[in-house]
Amino acid sequence: MAALPEGTPCWADATFADLDAAKSFYGDVLGWTFGESSAEFGNYTQAYADGKAVAAVVPPMPGQDAPSAWCLYLASPNAAATAEKIRANGGETLMDPMRVGDFGTMLMARDPGGVAFGVWQAGTHEGFGARGVPGAFCWAEVFTREPAKADAFFPAVFPYTLREMQDDHVDFRLFGVGDETVMGRMRMGDEFPPEVPPYVNVYFTVADCDAAVAKATERGAVLRFGPMSMPFGRFAALTDPQGAAFSVIDVTTTEGEMPTTVPVS
Repeated sequence: MAALPEGTPCWADATFADLDAAKSFYGDVLGWTFGESSAEFGNYTQAYADGKAVAAVVPPMPGQDAPSAWCLYLASPNAAATAEKIRANGGETLMDPMRVGDFGTMLMARDPGGVAFGVWQAGTHEGFGARGVPGAFCWAEVFTREPAKADAFFPAVFPYTLREMQDDHVDFRLFGVGDETVMGRMRMGDEFPPEVPPYVNVYFTVADCDAAVAKATERGAVLRFGPMSMPFGRFAALTDPQGAAFSVIDVTTTEGEMPTTVPVS
């Protein structure tokens, strides 16, 4: 598999205080199976959908007390150079580029509006083994209260083009790499309580959105929005039992016409 174009979402992982509970929950809801935990890398544990690597879960580092949250990684051919661009454009690096064995190099960062994300320079681990199939990553959106900062920052760090959705009800933009739309940006409105921080919302594909929601809530997740059908699919937003936000989407169940988008200069 060739390295993904710069700025393309390439991997997702999450930290959970109770790793076994997380594996049980996502195994049930998304059908994941799990590899052996790697003690050398802090018990990092890969998740698989139909034998393909799709995500990972990991316990917190000793002394770490951060809330559970999904992290999306964006591809970079040079993590050190990306770190410089992040700092030069008003962002901050939370963890400087760190080599992870032969797998690749990672860094953790935050945009000027407080949105945390990761960057991955691939080595032997090139990223998602599958996308857009049940259990695999499908889509992601930057949820921010400071959309102007996100719209300036991300295209300055990554080679994104920017398009705006023509909809009076939402402030939504799309980041593109070449001919591919890779990520969205949504302004957080009053429906988000002040204590909810800005974040990247990661969508995982499911065969049946309603069934996945029923299973997730049965297992202790909280339904935040949906299920709702749109031109892109039927989706719902959830918070898992340990507090990590994520969404599920059935891309085969669609409703309505695709919205109009226009380039943003």
